[in-house]
Amino acid sequence: MLDRPFFDRPVLDVSRDLIGAFLAFDGVGGRIVEVEAYDEADPASHSFRGPTPRNAVMFGPPGHAYVYKIYGIHFCLNFVCRPGSAVLIRALEPQAGLPRMHERRGGVVEKQLCSGPGKLAQALGINLDHNGLALDRPPFLVRPADDSHPIATGPRIGITKGMETPWRFVLAGSPFLSKPLSPERKAL
Repeated sequence: MLDRPFFDRPVLDVSRDLIGAFLAFDGVGGRIVEVEAYDEADPASHSFRGPTPRNAVMFGPPGHAYVYKIYGIHFCLNFVCRPGSAVLIRALEPQAGLPRMHERRGGVVEKQLCSGPGKLAQALGINLDHNGLALDRPPFLVRPADDSHPIATGPRIGITKGMETPWRFVLAGSPFLSKPLSPERKAL
């Protein structure tokens, strides 16, 4: 299991090391195949303008969930690293609790169950009640990747500032991504 010291590192290192890790919430989850990094020096980050009631968890101890709502309907799950930094979990390869995922997501095809941050949170049953929960105890389970695998990077998705910063990390070749990576991007 990944413990709090794992998250108490630079956000780019944590992001890279989360690719291939296993994430479950209350027994439902899968392999992390896509993440994005954000820190307080980044104009696209919620922490860029300092602490607020909404983003306070980002300035708390590492190894906690930062959950927020976007567009008034979708929830997003982030893993807090050092103060003001977090990793947005964008996509999973579903591996555990698929019947519950299908029930929550309306029976969509497997590749679409967790292929985006809002879809992922819905499939896992994550909402604002889970903001601030520790990642090293139930209902969360986060295990390290079993093996090495090719990682590719590219620009983040759906932001208006810092768009070209290559802080999107993906499992190269995964069919479970929220959006394919540009073909010119190279694996690390």
